[in-house]
Amino acid sequence: MAGIPFLNRRPAWMQGAGALTTRWLESTMEIARWDNMRKAGRRWGWWGAGLGALVGLVVYAPASWLAQGVVELSGKRLLLAESQGTIWHGDAVAVLTGGPGSRDARALPGRLNWTMRLSGLGLRLTLQQDCCIPTPVVMQVQFGLGRVKTDVLLQGAGDAAGATTLQTSGEIGHWPAAWLGGLGTPWNTLQLAGALRLSSRDLSFEWAQGRLRISGQADLMLENVASRVTTLDRLGSYRLNLGGDAQGLLQMQLTTLDGALQLSGQGGVSSGGMRFRGEARASEAERGALDNLLNIIGRREGDRSVISIG
Repeated sequence: MAGIPFLNRRPAWMQGAGALTTRWLESTMEIARWDNMRKAGRRWGWWGAGLGALVGLVVYAPASWLAQGVVELSGKRLLLAESQGTIWHGDAVAVLTGGPGSRDARALPGRLNWTMRLSGLGLRLTLQQDCCIPTPVVMQVQFGLGRVKTDVLLQGAGDAAGATTLQTSGEIGHWPAAWLGGLGTPWNTLQLAGALRLSSRDLSFEWAQGRLRISGQADLMLENVASRVTTLDRLGSYRLNLGGDAQGLLQMQLTTLDGALQLSGQGGVSSGGMRFRGEARASEAERGALDNLLNIIGRREGDRSVISIG
């Protein structure tokens, strides 16, 4: 090729001042391209660092964040004190209080353990406590368009392959009745003894369009209740039935199973708040022993005490 002079000649536009201008433009464009790549790399680096920090913040979010959320949702009546771990796996001491400004507080023995993980388009929260929730309770939260639904389930025994099953009914847990004293008046005055047992059947909560709907049922049993304000060793056993009606509103009914103190009533929860109307009576043989208790429970009308909430 060196022997063919005309093939080695540069075009006229690449010779002289024109050639210098062209090479300068090529060099400037190359610098601009490199500068753009450098800036793009820096932007992607910042985005990567920000995304990594966000993921780390979510994965290692402290348990105190979850504890604060429970405090706000419960109106400062349920506290998760001395929380440890993360929002995904942690434990705390469950404490009942009388709300803002109250000095009453009552803690459960041991620690409440929780595990939370992603499950499809929702979350699965598992709760367990040696004293009071021996069988793990699973809260299955599902997110939809403008709605959030939570199913209350119980973790059953594992099968031969080690996989656990979820049950829609059974006992959620049991607690000492004395724990209610942390709520303040009138519970701190009554100083109850006995046990509270909560069970559920197909229980779920759904928040949609700014409204809470409840389906299924739950039973709160008050077993072998006693109080220090009476001389009786035992007042009786009672059941509070909770369930959603056709409109998804919570309805309540209180009945007496047995005992000297007869309790009855019904009510519900709607957008206007909670309402409950009931009454307490003493059996004929124990009226004298229960007279002071009836004065504390509600408004006296003859031989009965009227209970009115809301």
